[in-house]
Amino acid sequence: MLNMKLLFFACCFVLLAGCAEPIEESRLSYVGRWENAEMLLIISRGGRVSYRRNKGGVATSIDAPLTQFIGDDFEVGFFFMTTRFDVAEPPHQVDGVWQMVVDEQRLLRTH
Repeated sequence: MLNMKLLFFACCFVLLAGCAEPIEESRLSYVGRWENAEMLLIISRGGRVSYRRNKGGVATSIDAPLTQFIGDDFEVGFFFMTTRFDVAEPPHQVDGVWQMVVDEQRLLRTH
């Protein structure tokens, strides 16, 4: 019986993991591939986020739906397992190049 419950919750988790809400019109500037030498952040129009960071030899990655914007910041994850990305500078152009500062990293939009 315990195995059936675990299987049920695992299936629910997988189904919900695929759910993401499209990015609202007022936040479309966040959509794209953002990167620097240490960090890669991909935000899709459909609301999925892929994040990779190598810091001091430690690799971190997240692939999850964007759950909400909180001011300029955004939250990614499922249920109680979420990560908040601190956006010090929202997307903006400097000399025709899109950039933003996320978690103290200046990222450039490459696509």
